[in-house]
Amino acid sequence: MSAAPAIGFPEEGLPSNRHRPVPPLELALGTHRARYLLACDHDLGLNSTRHPSYQTIMKRSHGAVERLHDFVRDYTDGLNPRDVRRLFDRDAARAYAVLTREHSAVPEPKGGLKRFLFRAKLAFLGLSYKLTPPRRLLFAVSLLAFFLGLFGDSGFSYSSKGTRIVIQFTPFWFGISVGCLIFLLALELVDRIRVRDELEVARELQDDLLPHDVPVLPGYLFAHSYRTANEVGGDYYDLTLLPDGRFSLMVGDASGHGMAAGLVMAIANATLKTALDLDPSPERVLALLNRTLCRTGTKRTFMSVFYAVLTPATGEMEYVCAGHPFPLLRRAGSAVEELGCGGFPLGLREPLEVVRHTVTLEPGDLLVLYTDGLPEALDAQGQAAFGYENIRAALAPGGSPQDVHDGILRSFDRHVGEEPLLDDLTVVVIARLPPVPKAFS
Repeated sequence: MSAAPAIGFPEEGLPSNRHRPVPPLELALGTHRARYLLACDHDLGLNSTRHPSYQTIMKRSHGAVERLHDFVRDYTDGLNPRDVRRLFDRDAARAYAVLTREHSAVPEPKGGLKRFLFRAKLAFLGLSYKLTPPRRLLFAVSLLAFFLGLFGDSGFSYSSKGTRIVIQFTPFWFGISVGCLIFLLALELVDRIRVRDELEVARELQDDLLPHDVPVLPGYLFAHSYRTANEVGGDYYDLTLLPDGRFSLMVGDASGHGMAAGLVMAIANATLKTALDLDPSPERVLALLNRTLCRTGTKRTFMSVFYAVLTPATGEMEYVCAGHPFPLLRRAGSAVEELGCGGFPLGLREPLEVVRHTVTLEPGDLLVLYTDGLPEALDAQGQAAFGYENIRAALAPGGSPQDVHDGILRSFDRHVGEEPLLDDLTVVVIARLPPVPKAFS
């Protein structure tokens, strides 16, 4: 039996295999060590790719790469380049405006460096005084530690018998600064999460106040939707079948955004339900709503409202409009009318005079009600509003209420792009169906 040929490295005479693919074992262990193991396996008559140590190493390497890939994927989930750009232009400007709004009336210096230092001081003071006193102290300590690490030259030096030991405190100060900032960020994040959870509960409660199912009214079809700019919105709409067979509908928009507007919306909902039980006529309902808002709110608490009572058999609709955007009525012949007249919103003064109007919904007519979040929405550049003309253009082709509703929202989404909503948005579309033709014998 002849001896196995000697296995050496390329520098010892074997071909270099310069263009060969790199085996996975070399990637895991390094070139020289991998070739050494291959040589040992060859001497022992073993196949290195089936060796238990090789398989174990490859499994561990593959598992580590998969875990790293999963972590990076989860960490960057939902990341959008547009959101990153917005972070440094629009969000940064908005954050500075919020932090410095108490000093917005102070004139800025004209020089470039002086203006920069002035804005930095305002941002620092605004950020500091938005924190609680203990967290404000923690923020100051983190900044002090940062500057000590950046400009300080502190350290400890020890020499003995030709041996010198130098200990620098700069990394220590930087570690203190980063640790304090991370701790402060965690505390603020926990507060934000708690507030978000409470707002989520409020949003669920508010969602229960709005219609979910499409009302069943013979001879009529409905389509409706509701979007909020924040967790809690101020838009409100209601579709209620009255005990006498008539049908009440209301669309309202409370002043402001967020929780304050949501509270006004909840007050309006409770008042409306009481008013419908007492007297659903337009004048009486708006008088009770206005009285409630004037007594429970402030001068900045008001609400625009369009309220109507529809008689389904005849299509006659009595309505009042209090400072609300005029609904659009598309006739069966494609003509478009505006319903309403100018007036004050509810909650500004008592008593409030409102004018009742009457219109008849003929078979084939479409009625579109909405809040100002639809026509006033700006495009991605923040310049052009969606406008009433776009609403008319989406309404012009006609169709079923769902088709018109979806067409308006598609046009709206194209206009705003991927920009977040700045105001709540409500759209309600009502259609009176044409009469069913009688079958001929």
